[in-house]
Amino acid sequence: MRVVCIIPARGGSKGVPRKNLARIGGRSLVTRAVQSALAAPLIDAVVVSTDDAEIAAEARGAGARVVDRPGEISGDTASSESALLHALDQIEESPEVTVMVQCTSPFIDPADLDAAVGRVLDGAADSVFAAMESHEFQWRVVDDRGVTAVGHDATQRPRRQDRPVHYRETGAFYVMRTAELRVLKHRFFGHIAAQPVRPEHAIEVDTATDLALARAVAPIAEPPEALDVDAVVTDFDGVHTDDRAWVDQDGTESVAVSRSDGMGVALLRRAGVPLLILSTEVNPVVAARARKLKVPVLHGLEDKAAALRKWMADEGYDPERVAYVGNDVNDLGCLALVGWPIAVPGSHPEVLAAARITLTRPGGAGAVRELCDRILRARGTSARTEQESKDGDI
Repeated sequence: MRVVCIIPARGGSKGVPRKNLARIGGRSLVTRAVQSALAAPLIDAVVVSTDDAEIAAEARGAGARVVDRPGEISGDTASSESALLHALDQIEESPEVTVMVQCTSPFIDPADLDAAVGRVLDGAADSVFAAMESHEFQWRVVDDRGVTAVGHDATQRPRRQDRPVHYRETGAFYVMRTAELRVLKHRFFGHIAAQPVRPEHAIEVDTATDLALARAVAPIAEPPEALDVDAVVTDFDGVHTDDRAWVDQDGTESVAVSRSDGMGVALLRRAGVPLLILSTEVNPVVAARARKLKVPVLHGLEDKAAALRKWMADEGYDPERVAYVGNDVNDLGCLALVGWPIAVPGSHPEVLAAARITLTRPGGAGAVRELCDRILRARGTSARTEQESKDGDI
């Protein structure tokens, strides 16, 4: 075993309570860290060091081995190196290279991580850390009278391209030779090198604001995943509609829907992908739209999650291969049951945090069509033209 990745993930956190379990794009920070490390080909094993049972269960579920972190090295003042050294002592075979990945960096590209490991294995460096190129002018407070320039002459303002490249440490990952780490008990030694990462991958989650920013950036920072599923379940209001309703003087409600969505559903049906609508609404407009789409519907539900769980069991679907699309807090139970929790833009913040994918088209304005098209692409099915598919069921 040449390379071991150790992920320190203690349960305590002052800035964001239970931070390592906070979800971005439907996955917890600890799960994201484990999956990024597992996806780097040069890493042989992934170990999570934690003092928390819930984090341990999450890490094991993501595919990592877990080492119980003692209380004396789990506090605010304990160094990351102490967790690394303790974990190494629990591993039967000492690796040539140790990698530390931090959960606080949610967007780690396995290719960047692998490149850093390769530089140490090849002898090009002894210690490598993730860094973002920076051309910023930095200043340091001197005293009450003001600040002084750091690393540049304040009287000279060269163009960005003429300034020397600096690197800002992102905290995402560190790669080091194990023998030197054991002796020096520090992550930086020998020939130190920076592994450049993209700016959108340089976000660190230390505060609630950082967490909100990471959730907003996730659709940009990560490439779209192939949406390979066996079945699709959707909410109605806010997904098939824009969450508005028109009410006439007699109290009759009507909603606006997208014909493009209807076409997508028709194409999905022809591809053999089942679709179900779940709704708490009792209004007959839900059933009317479902009939038009030729899609089964369960509406007037008090507990959508219970209905979804029963439907998947009755139909024999693996929940990990089911997609659920929602937009509000009454969808959270359903989103937690499936492998593909999906949100539409403008959804409640908790729904956006729980979603593995956030669509780009709003509810009632092409969200369902976008979903259907992505599933068809994942199956290698080409969508027919509207004229070829036109049969009045949209």
